[in-house]
Amino acid sequence: MTETVAVAAAGPGLGRSIALRFAREGADIALLARSAERLEPVAEELRALGVRVHAASADVADEGSLRAGFQEVRRELGDPSVLVYNGSEYVEGRPTTVSYDAFVHGLLVGVAGALVAVQEVAPAMRAAGRGTILLTGSEAAIKPSVGAAGLGVAKAGLRNLAYSTAGELGPDGVHVTTVTIRGILKAGTAFDPELIAEHYWRLHQQGRAEWEPEFVLSR
Repeated sequence: MTETVAVAAAGPGLGRSIALRFAREGADIALLARSAERLEPVAEELRALGVRVHAASADVADEGSLRAGFQEVRRELGDPSVLVYNGSEYVEGRPTTVSYDAFVHGLLVGVAGALVAVQEVAPAMRAAGRGTILLTGSEAAIKPSVGAAGLGVAKAGLRNLAYSTAGELGPDGVHVTTVTIRGILKAGTAFDPELIAEHYWRLHQQGRAEWEPEFVLSR
């Protein structure tokens, strides 16, 4: 059965690498981002692999926009059997000085968008008794930064959401994991997006006995 993989907050870095890794296995790919046009180069790379691809305009910080994006994906490619959520926003500022609006927007991108994405894919996964949800986290979830308090709170919230969602959906056959990346993405290092994408594919392939709500990627 052909998988449909939805990559929310897709981009030319890690999102591209993950999409390509799954496409090499024959999966159809849905890319969701604020600007579908900017994703066209990635979409062309994917189409060259012979899979179906759809790029949908969807702002992960806007519930209506994101839900409409998933509706479009279902119409074009069917229900996603895999969700990868990459939404993140660097919010600079100490707890006592960070802008309220920036702090809240970071939570919308980093946590609320993930919640909406999960809600959009979960019903079909539950009905099928299978599915994979991979939420991209970072070291900020477990090692807060004074100078980027908003990012730390968002990533901690995403980590908590992953654990609670795994507890809810695991019994229904849905594999939920947060990938906590303890380093800076850079080609040619242990945090090369191409190498990290291999972990996403491996996590998707895990048997139920191997499931964990968190995978920590460090050096």
